[in-house]
Amino acid sequence: MEQPNGPALRAIGTTAAEFERDLVSNLYFERGTTMESASAQDVYQSLAVTVRDRLVDRRARTATAHQAANPRCVYYLSAEYMLGRQLRQNLQYTGTEEVARDVLKGLGVSLDEIADFDVEPSLGNGGLGRLAACLLDALATADIPAVGYGIRYDLGLFRQAIVDGAQVERPDDWAFDGSPWEFPQQDDRQAVGFYGRVEVEAGRRRWIPEETVLGEPSHMLVPGYGTQTVNIVRLWRARADSDAFNLADFAAGRSAEAVQEVLRSENISKVLYPADSTEFGRELRLKQQYFLVSCSLWDIVRRFHLRNSDWTVFADKTVIQLNDTHPALAVPELMRLLVDEYELDWDTAWSITRRTFAYTCHTLLPEALETWPVALFERLLPRHLEIVYAINQTHLDEVESRFPGDGDLRRRLSLIQEEPERRIRMAHLAVVGSHAVNGVAELHSRLLAETTLADFARLWPERFRNVTNGVSPRRFLRLANPRLAALISERLGGEGWLTDLDQLRGLAALAGDSEFQRRWRVVKRDNKLDLAAYVRAATGVVLDPDALCDVHVKRFHEYKRQLLKLLHVITLHDRLRADPGADVPRTVVFAGKAAPSYHAVKRIIQLINGVAKVVNADPAVAGRLTVVFLPDYNVTRAELIVPAADLSEQISLAGKEASGTGNMKLALNGAVTVGTLDGANIELRDRVGADNFFLFGVDAACAAEVRRGDYRPGEIAGSDPELAAALAAIADGRYGAGFGDVLDTLLGRDEYLTLADYRAYLDAQDAAAAAWRDPARWTAMSIRNTAHCGFFSADRTVADYRDRIWHADPVPVPPR
Repeated sequence: MEQPNGPALRAIGTTAAEFERDLVSNLYFERGTTMESASAQDVYQSLAVTVRDRLVDRRARTATAHQAANPRCVYYLSAEYMLGRQLRQNLQYTGTEEVARDVLKGLGVSLDEIADFDVEPSLGNGGLGRLAACLLDALATADIPAVGYGIRYDLGLFRQAIVDGAQVERPDDWAFDGSPWEFPQQDDRQAVGFYGRVEVEAGRRRWIPEETVLGEPSHMLVPGYGTQTVNIVRLWRARADSDAFNLADFAAGRSAEAVQEVLRSENISKVLYPADSTEFGRELRLKQQYFLVSCSLWDIVRRFHLRNSDWTVFADKTVIQLNDTHPALAVPELMRLLVDEYELDWDTAWSITRRTFAYTCHTLLPEALETWPVALFERLLPRHLEIVYAINQTHLDEVESRFPGDGDLRRRLSLIQEEPERRIRMAHLAVVGSHAVNGVAELHSRLLAETTLADFARLWPERFRNVTNGVSPRRFLRLANPRLAALISERLGGEGWLTDLDQLRGLAALAGDSEFQRRWRVVKRDNKLDLAAYVRAATGVVLDPDALCDVHVKRFHEYKRQLLKLLHVITLHDRLRADPGADVPRTVVFAGKAAPSYHAVKRIIQLINGVAKVVNADPAVAGRLTVVFLPDYNVTRAELIVPAADLSEQISLAGKEASGTGNMKLALNGAVTVGTLDGANIELRDRVGADNFFLFGVDAACAAEVRRGDYRPGEIAGSDPELAAALAAIADGRYGAGFGDVLDTLLGRDEYLTLADYRAYLDAQDAAAAAWRDPARWTAMSIRNTAHCGFFSADRTVADYRDRIWHADPVPVPPR
C-alpha cells in the first residue's frame, strides 16, 4: 500500500476510502509503522484515533455553539464514572462501524479481535458511577451543555481476582498501554492546597496552605447519539510540583526519602476509595474529595468568566449537581472562592451558592451518610472548617426563627455532630448548600423525606423531589445486545427507539406471536452461548445455554442479600440430590466486588465459591444446577451477562436500595425480575405488570416494624426444615470450613432479614421455575419486560432533571 506522502489535517469523512486513508496515516505518523509490520496494539491505537478524530470536529463546533449561546451549563461532580469501553460506542455514535469493519477486513484484520484491545477506564465501581456515565450520554444526546468532573484514578478501585475462593485485590493499571481516548492537558494544571493556617489580610481572612499538589486535567469526549453535540468529562490527576523530588537525598543514596513527597502528592489519585480503616486512609480519602472539588470549581469559574463578568448571573449560568456526598466540599469551597478570592460579601456569596448547587442522595442507610472528624478537617482544611461553622450558624439561625426553642431539632439539623465525637455531617452540608435535593426512585425519595432527611424536609419541603434513575439504551441494548437490538429495529421499522424508548411499547402486541417468540428465544440462546464461551475461558466452568440463566450481579453489600440467593442455591442442591426433577435446569451467576475492608461480604464471596466448587463437582446435580462467580465485574462483564440473563435477582431488603440500575438493564434486555418492593423495583413492577414480575418479601414498612420488634432469626431457622438444613450444611463444612462468622451474623442479628424472607423467596423461585417450564409463557413475559421499560431510559431521567432541577435549555450544534 502506498504510504502517506506528508502530514495532513485530520479528515472527518466517513467513506471507506477516507477512513482507510486516515487509519493508515495515523499508523504511519502516530505509531511510526506500517500495516506490514504493525502489531495488533498499533492497529488498535490507530483505529481508535481515527474514530476519535471524527468526534473532535464535533467537539470544536459544540464549543463554538456554547460560546455563542452563553447558556446555563450543567456541571456534574461525581467520584465515579463507569464509562465502559469506548471503541464500539464511538464507532456506533460516528456511524463508522461497518466502514471500519470493511476497511480492516481489506487490510487483513478483524475488527472484533482489534476491539478486544480496548480497555475499560477503571474510574468507578457500582451504580453511582454507571448512572453518572449514562446521564452524561443522555445530556449530550439532548444537546444540553454539560461537563462531568471526576478523578483520573491511576489504578481504579482494584482488579478483582479469586484465589482459593477468596477475593484478592490487585492494581488495575487500565492505562498501562496509554489511552487513545484521553486528551491530557499538562499545561493547564491547578494548584490545590492542604494544611497550613488562616491569616487576616486587609480585614479579610486568607488561607495559607502548607502543602500544594497540582491537579493535572485530561478529558474524554462524550458524544450524543444522533446529534452533533460532543460534551466532555474532565478528569483530574494529582501531580507533585517540580520541587517535590529531593535531589540531595537521591544523590546521597536515600532514594526512598527522595521521592517521599512525590508519592505523598500523587497518592491522591492512585485509587478509588482508599480504605478508611486507618488514619492515613481517612486523611487520603478526604484529600481526594477536596482535590476533586477544588480543581473542578476552579475550572467552572474559569468557564463562567470566558463568557460573563457579573457574579450576579453566576447561578443563572451554572448549575452544579453533587452526585452523592463525595463532592459536598464544593459548598464551602465555592464560598471560599467567592468571599476570600473574589471578595463578595457573605450574604451575596451564600445566595449564589445555594442557588447554584443541587444534591442527589443515593442512600437511605444512616451509617452510609458520610461524616468527617472535626479534628481531621481542621488540620487538613482549616479555612473550610471556619466556613462550615459560619454556614452552620447561618443555618441554625434560620432553624431557630422557624422553630423557636426547639433545641432537639437544632441538634439534629446541625452540620456538626457533637457526640460521641465531633464530626461534620456531609449530607447535611449538601442539603443546606443546595436549592434542590432529590432521591433516585419514588420509594427512595419518599423515605428520604420521611426518615433519613425528615427534619430537612420539614424545614424545606419545596427542595425535595424525585428523579428516578435510568440507563442508556444505546449502551445497554444497542451496544451490549446487538442481536436483540436488530430484531427490535426490524419489527419497529427503524432505530427511532434508541432516543425515544417509549417506542418499545410496540413490542407488547407481539408478546404472544409464536414466530416472534421463536426469534426472541434464538437471540437469547445465542447470547447465552457468548456468555458460556467467556465463562469457560475465564473459569473452566461449562454452562448449559438451554438452562435458566439466573443472575445476581451487583456490588456486594449485606443489604443486597447475595446471601439469600446463596441459601436458595444450597436448598436447590439438597432438593436436586433427593429429586432430580425438583427444579428446572438452572445456571446461577454471581458477580460483583466487595470493598477491601468489608470483611463480612468478602466472606460471602468465599462461601459462594465454596458452594460453586462442590455443586459443580457433584454428579448428582450435573446438568441440573451450575454455579459460577465471575471475577472483576464491570461494564464490560455486564455487557456479556445482561443480554444472556433470564432471571434478574433484585432481592435487597425493602427500604434499603436507593434505586438500582441493574434491575433496569436486565429488564430492558428481557430478563424477568424476582424481587422485593425496594428501590425502583416498585416502578418497574408497576410498568411491566405484576404478572411479569415475581414478587416476594416484606415491604419497607413491614421490614421496619420487624426490625423494631422482637425479631428472632433462630426461631425462624428452627421452624423451617429446609432452611435449617441449608444452615447445617454450612456449619458442617460441606462447602468449606470456617464459616461460623457468616452463620453468627444470620442467627444473631440478621439485620437485613435474610431468614425472615427465605420462605417467601423460595416460593417466588418455585413460581419462576413453573413459568420457565412453559416456554411460550416465559417468552411472553420476557418480551413484555422489554416492551414496558421505556420509562427507564436515561433520556427520561435527564429530561426530569432538566425540568425539575436544572432548567437548562438545549443548544443544538449545527451540522458542518
